[in-house]
Amino acid sequence: MATEWIGSIVSINCGETLGVYQGRVSSVDQLNQTISLTQPFHNGVKCLVPEVTFRARDIMELKILEIPGLLSSRNSVDVQQTESSIPGIELPAGINQNGTGKVVKKPIASATAPLNIPRKSDVRNQDVASSPQQCSKSYMDRQMESLLQSKGFRRRHNSWSSSSRHPNQVTPKKSGLKNGQIKTKDDECFGDDIDEILDTDFDFEGNLALFDKAAVFEEIETYERRSGTRSRGTPNEKPSRYRHDENILESEPIVYRQIVVPQLTSKEYCTDAGLVVPSISYELHKKLLAVAERHGLTVERRVEMTGVCASQMALTLLGGPNRLNPKNIHQRPTVAMLCGPHVKGAQGISCGRHLANHDVHVILFIPNFVKMLESVTNELNLFNRTQGQQVSTVKDLPDSPVDLVISCLDCHENAFVRDQPWYKAAVEWASRNRAPVLSIDPPMNELEQGIDAKWSLELGLPLPLGERAGRVYLCDIGIPQKVFQEVGIIYHSPFGCKFVIPLHST
Repeated sequence: MATEWIGSIVSINCGETLGVYQGRVSSVDQLNQTISLTQPFHNGVKCLVPEVTFRARDIMELKILEIPGLLSSRNSVDVQQTESSIPGIELPAGINQNGTGKVVKKPIASATAPLNIPRKSDVRNQDVASSPQQCSKSYMDRQMESLLQSKGFRRRHNSWSSSSRHPNQVTPKKSGLKNGQIKTKDDECFGDDIDEILDTDFDFEGNLALFDKAAVFEEIETYERRSGTRSRGTPNEKPSRYRHDENILESEPIVYRQIVVPQLTSKEYCTDAGLVVPSISYELHKKLLAVAERHGLTVERRVEMTGVCASQMALTLLGGPNRLNPKNIHQRPTVAMLCGPHVKGAQGISCGRHLANHDVHVILFIPNFVKMLESVTNELNLFNRTQGQQVSTVKDLPDSPVDLVISCLDCHENAFVRDQPWYKAAVEWASRNRAPVLSIDPPMNELEQGIDAKWSLELGLPLPLGERAGRVYLCDIGIPQKVFQEVGIIYHSPFGCKFVIPLHST
């Protein structure tokens, strides 16, 4: 009777257009040749409607997935399913429920194990088989083989991922009691038992040996040479190292000689970026400062700018933020300033004032004179408003070593300064103190330089200094570019973002 099948879970294949439906049989209408399913699933996705009705002529294949009353004995009892249609439902000729035309004896599938639904092409191939018995046997063999081969794969994928790969795959409803009986492990999530894991492991080394890396890279390099594309790297190519502030985009060729002087001297320098900075004679340097002063860069401005740059360099040499911070207030650095009564000395006094403003203990030595230059007098007045100490004799200088000695004793215009007693005494004290010496604007002739310096600071453009000048630095004192052009110098600033840069002998 047709009522026997009410409550059974079936799978109905309606072809590629309508797809596959699964659900529980709710009614069978013999008169109208229809069958209705409740809680239907369409291609593995739950339908929005609670019930779906099918006509017999739309059904291409019908499978019975679960029969009420046989669920408890599904693991031990074989059920004979007749492949004739459900009573009251006549399928089209040539099409049967399980793809066969006779009684098939097979075990009842688990309610939670996924089953494969044959495609339309499989049904057509089964129709043209030599006999129904052979067709049924080959189909069952294929079913068992597919189940065995897919165990390892289904262990890692649930029914949802499987249904996404096979549109016609069934997603049966899970069965089990919530109360009274303990639910078994969900095979849809966890797959088969752990005892059935395949023993053979994937041979990574063997598969890696099949890959000829050198040949592949050679083929890529050959293709890129022919097509003109740029290679991203080869096994034998060393990657380029770039600084964090370096531009890696290709641009116009760099011109390293951006400063051209009318008369070449015997010495040239270069910056950290490779820019060439030629040295100039003292006469050209003096002319450059005179033209700049005529255009408004007065001696006072030049002295102040030199003092700022020299103090910045001195603070760096003293240790910078590692030395000058509130935690080290108990060990303030000590700097001895040795200055003469000239413009170079005024630059040193300005440097000492800025250092004193930055909490550096400054001891300023300058000899007593009845009359001094106005720039020296003005700088001394400002220095005396700081915490710095001014002395006029070498005896008042400290006997213990200081952190830094800044020398501004020499003068380009007056070489007789070197014969003065105070000059010789200051040079002797500096040699005896053994502190590192920073010389500001030292003389070009080594014979005129009384103290060997570890660092020398030049103004605007460097002079051809000797070995006694130590390492040469260059500071920007604010000379405009057109002032350089006026004295015949093609000039482009080599300073970049700094006011003091190191120079290297070429």
